[in-house]
Amino acid sequence: MNTLSQTLITPHSGYHWDGNQHRFFEGWYYRVTLPELDQTFAFMYSIEDPIGGQPHSGGAAQILGPEDSYFCRTFADVGQFWSWGAPTGMGPLGLGHWGHSLPGQRPQFLDPEQFDYDIPLGYQGTHTWHQGHLYDPGTGQAAHWRYYIRPIYGWGDVGQPSQATGGLLSFLPIIEPGWQVMMAHGQATGWIDWQDKRYVFENAPAYAEKNWGGAFPQKWFWINCNCFTDQPDLALTAAAGRRQVLWWMESVGLIGVHYQGRFYEFAPWNAEISWSVTPWGEWTMQAHNAHYEIEVWASCDRTGTPLRAPTQNGLIFICKDTMHGQVTLTLKRYHQHGSTLVLKAHSHLCGLEVGGGPWQTAWITNGMPIEEPEPLLWSVASP
Repeated sequence: MNTLSQTLITPHSGYHWDGNQHRFFEGWYYRVTLPELDQTFAFMYSIEDPIGGQPHSGGAAQILGPEDSYFCRTFADVGQFWSWGAPTGMGPLGLGHWGHSLPGQRPQFLDPEQFDYDIPLGYQGTHTWHQGHLYDPGTGQAAHWRYYIRPIYGWGDVGQPSQATGGLLSFLPIIEPGWQVMMAHGQATGWIDWQDKRYVFENAPAYAEKNWGGAFPQKWFWINCNCFTDQPDLALTAAAGRRQVLWWMESVGLIGVHYQGRFYEFAPWNAEISWSVTPWGEWTMQAHNAHYEIEVWASCDRTGTPLRAPTQNGLIFICKDTMHGQVTLTLKRYHQHGSTLVLKAHSHLCGLEVGGGPWQTAWITNGMPIEEPEPLLWSVASP
């Protein structure tokens, strides 16, 4: 289940907790889009203070399902969580959390057949495999899934080693939190049972990312899509956040595009990036470097679904998402006579998110990183 080209295993795919008692979280995100149904399943896993015995120690699994419906199941026992790669974050992706222990067996990756037989409540995932069984006795909601993943793009050009999404500084303990796109684009084959309905899919667009750290972004937004109209080989990830760097706050953004084997990166170390994002409803980003310029415009007329995220106060509703956003991407290449259109693409199945706060007005930047020497505060985004 875990045979994979080393070029597709991104830095930071492994677990980052080093065993200390400091505040810590790590989160993982898997997604499958079903274009023929105009629906998406997004699976979000988290672990907080895995040393145990702390006020916010525990894990959770959240699912954003069809029509942005929501499911959440918590796991109180951090001892039933496992992940590969601690404490450096190196190595392949692998994680899981069991709701009930098996006599004499420590939590670990199980053969899929054994998992289905032995684990009535829990999940497990790698770069190439994802399955789980969740049930909420309070609401009667249930979800079961089992599918294979074929990664196509990690984070970088095809055939080259995948890059760290946060650049070289992401390997140093000075930026909180860390963020890594693990699979910008892939294909998933299998099934998902959701509220008594089975969704079967083959080669459906798939995506995966993660984040980790001991501090949390004050404010952020996210734009992501790998299911564009008439463009099956195109993936977009764009985001910005106010993050902690040592003792100050910094606003920083990034746009990454994978298209026909090439990676187009617009990051603080190689481009100027600007954005204008409303509290909810409209996301606009522009960027340019020496060779290319890009514009991303996204919108949503839905209200968005509130989601939980790890914070200094534990796992709370502090962001909201939709998987039904409209997005248009325009990429141009500079040359001596001006510019040439490389790509213009559209989708109505774009993932959009805002989180943290405050979000009373639009968040607008002028294309340069903003350093803001102020304390790290949280305010909940309004649902």
